[in-house]
Amino acid sequence: MARTILVTGITGFIAKRIAYDLLARGDTVRGTLRKAARGDEVRAAMHGLPPEALERLSFVEADLMDNRGWAAAMEGVDAVLHTASPFPLSKPKDEMDIISPAVEGTKRVLRAAQKAGVTRVVLTSSMEAVMHGVSSKPMTEADWSDPEAPSCSPYTRSKIFAERAAWSVVEDHPEMQLTVINPGLVCGTPMDRHTGSSVAVIERIVAGRDPMLPDLDLPVVDVADVSAAHIAALDHAESIGRRYICAERFISFRDMAAAIKVALPERRIAQKVAPKFLLSLLGLFDAQIALILPLVGKKMTLSHAAATRDLGITFVPADEAAVRTAQFIAAK
Repeated sequence: MARTILVTGITGFIAKRIAYDLLARGDTVRGTLRKAARGDEVRAAMHGLPPEALERLSFVEADLMDNRGWAAAMEGVDAVLHTASPFPLSKPKDEMDIISPAVEGTKRVLRAAQKAGVTRVVLTSSMEAVMHGVSSKPMTEADWSDPEAPSCSPYTRSKIFAERAAWSVVEDHPEMQLTVINPGLVCGTPMDRHTGSSVAVIERIVAGRDPMLPDLDLPVVDVADVSAAHIAALDHAESIGRRYICAERFISFRDMAAAIKVALPERRIAQKVAPKFLLSLLGLFDAQIALILPLVGKKMTLSHAAATRDLGITFVPADEAAVRTAQFIAAK
């Protein structure tokens, strides 16, 4: 049965794909935007959909740090997919500039939903809330990142605290039916050029910006699978009250670069791995490198068995997801 779904932060990389997939299957989508003018950008990203589908897409202006607009956003919707959250690659001057919007915004959205009688919510969290300071092999949904772990950035803490805040609201309002999706680094083919920070990791490899690669493994997932997981959560009652790792596997920068080089042989793509002492030196001048130093050389594994079992997700291989992003970047 077709439903009306609110997608927060609909200009985001993940959110646009979710909106497309919801519209394609017949649902009505209302998206929140900080600036109403960006609605045209979202509509343009829905290329390939028939005019009838676009008639089921609308927007409401609402900001995570402001109460205005949220009551209107919730009116008449059947469920909320809360995807909106800041994602910087560089360290902010004040970490609360990231943490506050993530935490307060999550609470604001959930409370607005509860007040409007909208009980079904799917929250986009992150593997950042699962993988830091954790020794489990493989990692599962039972694992939570330690916010005091050396590898925790302000962004990581924002995801930990925002997800915790969501579960806390649900504890206070047991009628709320929450599912949490924890994606890794989201790759795959973007809907448009407005890709945000996650695609920048692959863009850095494709651009040949660095002569060597870090000895770093990342949990990678295709954006198509992230979208499918969110939508499947709405369809499967057994997902209520659960969180789901949404990543195919941990893959090294070297393996991603090797796959991308095969797909784009004309590109100068680094293949050698940088020694850690060199990365430490570069980290003094490059904030992006400094953020990853605590994870250099660490080998991690994960289990996505729950997402496969409950949500029916067959994950795109991590190297293929990275190649899809690289091909998009090269073509644009």
